Amino acid sequence: MSMSSEPANAMLSYLTLGTGDLDRAQDFYDAVLGALGYARLENDANGRGYGLPGASHSGFWINEPYDRRPAGAGNGTMACFNAPSRAAVRAFHAAGLAHGGRDEGAPGLRDYGPQFYAAYLRDPDGNKLSAVCEAPE
Repeated sequence: MSMSSEPANAMLSYLTLGTGDLDRAQDFYDAVLGALGYARLENDANGRGYGLPGASHSGFWINEPYDRRPAGAGNGTMACFNAPSRAAVRAFHAAGLAHGGRDEGAPGLRDYGPQFYAAYLRDPDGNKLSAVCEAPE
């Protein structure tokens, strides 16, 4: 995994979720993150890194745990991805369901703000994900 300095306005350098099946996770994340306009930027023996196309830094990683113990999803833990449109939120959700994910909340407006449009999924390892667009339709 390459490490580079994060953008000045970023709170996190990167986020990593564990997987017990890297090939399955790669197929899932290529689909759901591709639906949001993100791309797989890096591959290494233990993981895959994703970010904006052309970026020099992967902000999201899926990895086999380095301690070689089974990967597990954290209760109350969720990765949320910015979506460029409500259509992209719907595409993220559909891609996730088509690639082994489980529904945790269909695309729609939520009570977190007047334009907070989100969808929720569990990846094949049980990690909870969300995509959010706060722009009007």
